[in-house]
Amino acid sequence: MIVVTTPTGTIGQQVLENIVGGAEPVRVIARDPSSIPLPIRRRIEVVQGSHGQIGVVNEAFEGADSVFWLCPPDPRAESVDAAYVDFTRPAADALRNRGVKQVVAVSALGRGTVMARNAGHVTASLKMDDLIANTGLSFRALTMPSFMDNILRQVEPIRSQGTFFSPISGDRKLPTCATRDIAAVAVRLLLDPFWSGQSSVAVLGPEDLSFNDMGQIMSEVLERPVRFQQISFEAYKAGLIQSGMSDAMAQGMVDMAAAKNEGLDNAEPRTPQSTTPTSFRQWCEEVLKPAVFQLAER
Repeated sequence: MIVVTTPTGTIGQQVLENIVGGAEPVRVIARDPSSIPLPIRRRIEVVQGSHGQIGVVNEAFEGADSVFWLCPPDPRAESVDAAYVDFTRPAADALRNRGVKQVVAVSALGRGTVMARNAGHVTASLKMDDLIANTGLSFRALTMPSFMDNILRQVEPIRSQGTFFSPISGDRKLPTCATRDIAAVAVRLLLDPFWSGQSSVAVLGPEDLSFNDMGQIMSEVLERPVRFQQISFEAYKAGLIQSGMSDAMAQGMVDMAAAKNEGLDNAEPRTPQSTTPTSFRQWCEEVLKPAVFQLAER
């Protein structure tokens, strides 16, 4: 039995789609089961509720062999530790008590670096990993840089203004990965019952790119000028708060961006194993371009 959390999220949905119909039965935890497509819902077990609640995870993890764990976004949380560590505590107890053998979790790069000590969401993610690892179960933390798919949050200014924004320097070359590749790595691990021990698995995409590089690629794919504009950390935080994020969570985003700007995501050596296939150009062709054109047709 494989348990999938966040089955309607960007990564969780792709994980679910790729394990349904296999030899292993699948169970999901979902606040709103109706948001899972009916053809998939008919082939899985559903435990309704939040995977931050002890009763829900105790029920969902009963008889499970492996769990895909992803902390859902909580933009209004009182702190980054509350959003990641406190949310995960009930699950850590349930994992230990329900006999789960393997856990695959979505985390972040940076373990062992000075920059990760005050990196907001990254620091809290690494604390979450420690909490899961302390259960003693076989554990793989998928450690990622920023996702290509995050660009979709700026599809409107890309379409209307030909501009996208970040407080990170436009010249800083960083790894970036597609969520489809994260899901593929997770699925491989979830379907393999033979690994054990605890380690991290980096998912780095195929190349390091700066935001200026990305702007050039987007311009070529969309056949219209797209430029990157660096903004101040103060303006970045103000925009996050204006969008509804709590001050603490917005500060966590600022601290994470500052650490990435100092090279946090460059600390992980690229290897053939950590190099995943989807290039930013391919992602732009297959994901960003349809999203921009769909928005333009509204």
